Order: sequence, then structure tokens, then C-alpha cells
Amino acid sequence: MRPELRLAEEVRAALEARRPVVALETSVVAHGLPWPDNLEAARCVAAAVRSEGAVPAAVAILGGVLQVGAGDRELARLAEPGRRPAKASVRDLAPLLAAGRDAGTTVSATAAVAALAGIRLFATGGIGGVHRRLSGDGSPSDVSADLPELGRAPVCVVCAGPKAVLDVPATAEALETLGIPVLGFGVSELPAFFTAESGVPVSHRVEGPGEVARVLRTHWGPLARPGGVLLAVPPPHPLPRAEVEGAVSEALVECRRAGLSGPAVTPFLLEAVARRTGGRSRQANLALLEANARVAARVASALAEGGA
Repeated sequence: MRPELRLAEEVRAALEARRPVVALETSVVAHGLPWPDNLEAARCVAAAVRSEGAVPAAVAILGGVLQVGAGDRELARLAEPGRRPAKASVRDLAPLLAAGRDAGTTVSATAAVAALAGIRLFATGGIGGVHRRLSGDGSPSDVSADLPELGRAPVCVVCAGPKAVLDVPATAEALETLGIPVLGFGVSELPAFFTAESGVPVSHRVEGPGEVARVLRTHWGPLARPGGVLLAVPPPHPLPRAEVEGAVSEALVECRRAGLSGPAVTPFLLEAVARRTGGRSRQANLALLEANARVAARVASALAEGGA
């Protein structure tokens, strides 16, 4: 195993025995949700993975070490108010490790670390993508590092589609350009995080974990494709699409007035949408995190049964 990785003993044993393991990101713990919802969400997601017979492997940077399989104590360290851990995208991994920092990992960083550890399944809430323009000056849209990393890391990312605050059609086009298969788990339309509909079709529909596992074996086996696969799961408690769009539009105006840019935009918009939906978007977020973890565990089990 690579020396820069510290694997929890449970994770190490599962990988050596080829038992199912599911990677989990920790940006939602460190930055995505307020205390104490952040820690409770991490516990519920891990429990959901275990309930389906897989081992959870939360990824984080702790004291300048990549931890794969962060336990409750480590997650509490990231979740604790006032500690201010960094937010690690894939570009930030080396500097944060060298500086000995604590950090929660985003989708791009978690996918990269999962690939290093040999973990094939990764569950998250929603992926980053192409941002909606915050100004009408023709400046280029901000594009998340999640997308190119999905094109490089041989990991299946299970999510509820792109975050609703993004430009979902443009994100779908970018996924196609990067050659990333997008599978709809029992759906033909790409979910958009809080909502089950986006108006954007998925490239392929799959009906169960076994079918997903067969796609993954083909993708990484005979085809020898180097990158990942996106499995889009509809949220279990979706909000009406029109309501979410209205809340996002208002939040974008607020974001422009605040003069925000870069990594600060998505957390700001999600919090603004939560206020405008009376907290219902946050509840939808918690529910979809758990649902995605369960699906990822089932797919990981199906993949392990096939010898992948």
C-alpha cells in the first residue's frame, strides 16, 4: 500500500479479502452541513453502508496524513465548530499534506484517494460541475475539478446527479465530452440533487446493482477504460423542480451582491436555498446521502461477488 495512505484496519482487511468497501467524502462533514447535522449525517451514511454488508471508508486529511476509513473520533474532529479544517479538492492534496493540515475531502479528492487505495465505489450527495454564470459579462463559467477527476479515477461515483445550483445541461455535456458514462439508477432522466427531474436524459438506464456491476466490469475489464462511471440515483424525498429553481435564482442574485466566487459559491448557494425552502432542502440532502450510500454498498457487493 502507498505510504502516504493510512488505512483503517477494517478497510485494509476488507480490501485484502476483496470484500465490498465504499469510499465516503468528508467535505459535507467539514463544510457542507452545520453542527450537529454534519456529524449525524456522517454516522447515518456509515451505518447505511454497513447495513448493506459493506465497509465504509470515510476519506480525510488528518494532521497531514491521508486517512482512508476515518472513525467517529476523527469525523468529530472535522465536524467540531471552530476548528476550521481546510477544504481539499484534488489540487490541494499535496500542499495540505505537506503543511500537516486537517481537511475534509471533496468529490474530486475523495475519488483520487479511493483510486489510490483500490476502492471502486464512492458514495456522495451530488457532484460539482459547470456553474451557472454569476454575471452577464461573457466571462467563462467556473467548472468543478470533480469532472476531470471523474475522467481519470477508476471509481464509480454514486450520487443524486449534479448539485441543483449548477448548470445541469452544461454539466451533462461536459460529462459526455470527458467520456464518462452516466447511468440512471431506475430513471431515464438525470436527477438534480434536490429534484428528481432536470429535463436532461441520462446516457443509459440500469435497473439494479447487478446490472451496474456488469457495466463496471466491462468498463474496466475488456474495454480497459481508465476513468470513472457516474451512477445517478433519484433523491428519495425530492422537492418540486419549480420551487428549487426559484430558490436558486434568488440565491444567485444574493451571491452576485455578495461578490463571491470560486469554492465559496456552492456552499453559499446551498445555504441560501435551505433558507428559502424552510430547511426542506437540507432534509432532502440528508435523505439522499443515506440513500446513495445504500445503493453504493449494494453495487460494491455485486461487484465483489463477481470477482472484480
